[in-house]
Amino acid sequence: MKQLFPLHGIVTVLNTPFSAKGEIDFSALQTNVRYALDAGVAGFLVPAMASEVYKLSEKERIEMVAAVLKTTGNKVPVIAGAGETDLVKSKRLISEYIRLGCKNVLFQIPFQNENQFKNHFSELAATGPEMIMLQDWDASGYGLPDHLILELFETVAAFRCLKVETVPAGVKYSRILELTNGQLNVSGGWAVSQMIEGLKRGVHAFMPTGMHRIYCEIYRLWKADKTHEAEHLFGEILPFLAFSNQHLDISIHFFKRLLFKQGIYPTDLVREPILPFDTIHREIADRHIDKIIELEEKIKFEKQ
Repeated sequence: MKQLFPLHGIVTVLNTPFSAKGEIDFSALQTNVRYALDAGVAGFLVPAMASEVYKLSEKERIEMVAAVLKTTGNKVPVIAGAGETDLVKSKRLISEYIRLGCKNVLFQIPFQNENQFKNHFSELAATGPEMIMLQDWDASGYGLPDHLILELFETVAAFRCLKVETVPAGVKYSRILELTNGQLNVSGGWAVSQMIEGLKRGVHAFMPTGMHRIYCEIYRLWKADKTHEAEHLFGEILPFLAFSNQHLDISIHFFKRLLFKQGIYPTDLVREPILPFDTIHREIADRHIDKIIELEEKIKFEKQ
């Protein structure tokens, strides 16, 4: 029987910092990693949807993973994103990640039918990652069939983690945990707007972007049986999530602006094409960001 993959807590999905010239600022990326480690995160996912992954070249993706691996120094797991519609390109990326020493890889596979999906999955798995995390992403529905997830879990040794981003996610968390006897590590995405429900259902990890100290504190409080305090703190960030979760593009704008205002990223630049983030957006975002920074500083002070 498979052993549960040891990934518990907050796994940060890293935004991509750009310089004023539009190039990746690797120093800023490493600053964000160090800040997140200090906050207590359990791991990192890079590059992924929040990283504007489809606007990054293969070279940039590989360089980002290398920078994060170097900064973490094996303190926590790093999961390299191989999301790509082109199978050949995905296999090439995974091979490069493994060459760098990254043993954990995220698969995001376009679904046409079950046979196509299984064949695509098998070809990627054959490249040899030690741990596969499968992204079950569906912005408008239930996502991958339960029986397909179970079949892959039972037949592919490296498939040990599932990132659920479906609508709704709650019942699916419970069903997958039940079907796999709790041995498939289940993570919650969507900027973890369902975090409290996920905790109640036994979800192992959560994969947000930014607000590192706040998310880590919610998780810590819950695991310390301080559920009322955890729910109260989560309630404080709900207005921020309601704003940022309007659309993935708005979320990217928002959390890059947060990192910029925190002095972690040099700019809040994004790559086109992307939805606009206009004056009213920025005005609302800045009010939320001021509150986030205040909350994070309060948590840091109280833990000293």
